[in-house]
Amino acid sequence: MVRWPILANWGPYDTARGWLRGLVLSVAGAMFLGFGGAFGSSAISVPARLAYWLILMILGWLWGSFVSRYFFRRAETMNLWLRAVLAAVTLSIPYTAVVALAGVITFHSHYELSDVPTLLGSVTLISVVMIAINILVDRQAAAATSGSDTPPKFLDRLPLKLRGAEVWAVEAEDHYLRLHTSKGQDLILMRLADAISELEGIEGAQAHRSWWVARDAITGAERGDGRATLTLKDGSEVPVSRTYARVLRARGWF
Repeated sequence: MVRWPILANWGPYDTARGWLRGLVLSVAGAMFLGFGGAFGSSAISVPARLAYWLILMILGWLWGSFVSRYFFRRAETMNLWLRAVLAAVTLSIPYTAVVALAGVITFHSHYELSDVPTLLGSVTLISVVMIAINILVDRQAAAATSGSDTPPKFLDRLPLKLRGAEVWAVEAEDHYLRLHTSKGQDLILMRLADAISELEGIEGAQAHRSWWVARDAITGAERGDGRATLTLKDGSEVPVSRTYARVLRARGWF
C-alpha cells in the first residue's frame, strides 16, 4: 500500500505573481517527489512518476487556491497563521479521498479504515508546510524590495521641507498629490499612478483609487457597515475600497 501526502498549494493573492508562485512550487514539489520516488512511487517508471506527481500537485494547487480564497479574503479577523492552519485542514479533509483514489488506481493500494487518520494527517501536515512556504516567500520578497539599496525614485520628488522624511501615504487631490510624511504634509503636481510606480521599494499598496499607503505607517484598521478604514501615524483615515480590500486582507493587513 502506498501512503503519500499531496502538496496542496496556496494561492490567495489576486495577482498573477501569487498564482504563478503557487504553480512553480507545485511543479518543483512534483519534480522532487517524482525523481525521489517518494511515498512508494518508486514502484513505477520515472516518466510515469513525474506525470503522476505533476497531476496530483497541480490539482492540489488548484483546490488549495480555491479553498484559501475564503480564509485569506473573508476571514480577515483571524490571525494569519491560524487562517493558514484552518485552510490546510479544510482543504485536506476532502482531498484525502483524492489521495486514496490515486493510490488505488495507480498502485492498486488497499486502504483500511484505520489508515484514514494517518493519510489525513500526512496531507494536512504537508498542506500547512506549503502554505507557510508561500507566506514566508511573499514576506521575504516584500522585505527584499523594501530593503533595496536603491532608494525609491519618488523620494527625489519630495519638497525640500520633506526631504529625508518617511512617506506614509499619498493621496490624490484633483491633479495634485497630497503627501503624508513623518515631517508633515505638502502637495506636488503628479498623477497617482506615476507615483505608485516610483514608490517601488517601499512596502505599501493602493487602498483606494485616490490613496496609496505604506504598511509601516498604519496604526489601526477598522471595519464597519461594509467599509474598511486604515488609520495612519498622523491620524489620517484612509478609506479602503472593495476593489483593494480583498488584496489587503490576503496580505494580512487586516
